[in-house]
Formats: sequence, structure tokens, C-alpha cells
Amino acid sequence: MNDVTAIQPRQRTIVAWDVEGSTTRTNMARAALREDMYHVFETALLACKITEELREPFEDRGDGGVVLIRPVDRLPKPMFLQAFVPMLNDMLEEHGYAFPDRAFRLRVAIHSGEVLFDRNGFFGEDVDITFRLLNAPKLKRRLRMTAASLVLVVSDHIHRSVVRHGYEGIDERSFEPLVEVVVASLPYKGWVQVPAEALASQVVPRIDRVS
Repeated sequence: MNDVTAIQPRQRTIVAWDVEGSTTRTNMARAALREDMYHVFETALLACKITEELREPFEDRGDGGVVLIRPVDRLPKPMFLQAFVPMLNDMLEEHGYAFPDRAFRLRVAIHSGEVLFDRNGFFGEDVDITFRLLNAPKLKRRLRMTAASLVLVVSDHIHRSVVRHGYEGIDERSFEPLVEVVVASLPYKGWVQVPAEALASQVVPRIDRVS
């Protein structure tokens, strides 16, 4: 048996995503979708210099996934909103233009907190919070209300520690407190942004690459 008392939490930025409407596709269409999904996500990560040694391996969720980013100085949390999310949005749009019959849209959730690991994988309350935000009905509804390729929800922790401070390329006005979830009997708020709409209104200046 494992000595569970030896398990210690590790700080990670948690990025989870889910494809809209994947269950309406045939198995073969879903196979192609998964190939495209991982290619787009991996390309966006690498474009922002989030290389394999800075993150845990992807955990597959069928029609989505999750990746844990290790805390290092060259990947400050604002970078995920300044560079990674806009890059991912661009990659999705470019993929849809190039392959319209294989276009897909994403819900993305970003949180930061403590994650525990054992021989079967990772787990913990902050992982649960991330997925509750990602699967919130109001986030799904917000994606249905837009033609954009991506909607983002960030946790209240990310909003308080990053969004509201006015870092370059992040405008608090583009985030709406649309989502509320409960984990372990405690309420958690999620702040929703549609990156393409924010960019179109010039709320969020573009930062394409991490320097």
C-alpha cells in the first residue's frame, strides 16, 4: 500500500479544456478531432515557450484534457492571459479556416493552486475547482452565444492575483463574473472572457510571443 501521509501538494497552474459538441460526431470524426485538438494545443504551448520540461504530461479527458504548468520565473501567471490564450485562439481560427470541415471550438479554464500526485496521476481540490468552472452551464451557454472559437474562464484567484492589477495586455473590463460553482460546500466564482471579442473591441492589446 502507498504511504499517503507522505504525499505533499505541489503548486501548479492548471489549464483545462473541452471541445464543444464532440459527442455529436462519429467515432472516426472524433479521432480526427482529437489529433487536431492536441496538435493545436501543443503548438500554442510551444509558441509561448511552455516546453515539455516546464509542464506535466497532458492528461486526456476524451473530448478535452488538462495540463499542469510548473511554477518558474520565466512563466509568470500573467503570461497565460497575455500570450497563451490569444495564441491558442489564433491557432483555432487558423485551423478552422484551413480545414473548415474539421473546425472545432473550445472552452478553456485556468486556475492556480495546489495539486497532489500519486502513482495513478494527480488530484486535489484545486483540480476539482478547475473542472467545475470548465463544465459550468453558464460557460457552455456563453460559447453558444458567440461565433468565436474559444471562451475562457479564470478562477477568482487568477482574477484577484492577475486580472485586476492591470498588467500589460490584460484588461479587467473584458472579464465578466458569470460563473459560480460549489466545491466541498464552498462557493467559487469564475470570470469569463471571449478573447476574440475582447481583441475586436481593442480591450486587450496583442502580445504574440513570450520574450
